[in-house]
Amino acid sequence: MAQRGRPRAFDRDVALRRAMEVFWRLGYDGASMADLTAAMNINSPSLYAAFGDKEALFRAAVELYGRTDGSLTTRALREEPTAYGAIRAMLRDNVAAYTTEGVPPGCMVVLAGATYTPRNASVSEFLAAARRHTADDIRVRLDRGVSDGELAAGTDTTALATFYSTVLFGLSIQARDGAGRDELDTAVDQALTVLAGARR
Repeated sequence: MAQRGRPRAFDRDVALRRAMEVFWRLGYDGASMADLTAAMNINSPSLYAAFGDKEALFRAAVELYGRTDGSLTTRALREEPTAYGAIRAMLRDNVAAYTTEGVPPGCMVVLAGATYTPRNASVSEFLAAARRHTADDIRVRLDRGVSDGELAAGTDTTALATFYSTVLFGLSIQARDGAGRDELDTAVDQALTVLAGARR
């Protein structure tokens, strides 16, 4: 009878979650392999065997973030019954998440690749593409608001999507820099007046 392969001595999902938190806190360039292996409680050969190189691990961590802590935007845009409610929930829910104790402040997709070098160009483009996708999702939801008659015909949904994605990403940077929930919610109040003006 053939022997089964030796099982990994670690939980892959737990290790990936820990790697995600390191990248989120330190950024792609700031996270060393020593930081990652220590947090994941594995050695370098095990990391490479399970995840590939550092960039492959990072991409897997971003994918995990998008399914867990970073899923609030997708959920708001998909589940809220009105475009206004979707934008409001997107901003409010993310402010709450960005300022939650016990997790790194701000959004991993915004902050983890903030330092650009030729060495990490593919990582920077990967994150930029994810942010563009968020802006596209916002525009699609606003387009639906126009189609539903909630927003005035002729509303420039592309400009509004650019505005609200900029607000969303800016809130992340402000949270990283120490802004509290009340301060960020005040900024959200102001941002929502723009969309309120487009409602019929």
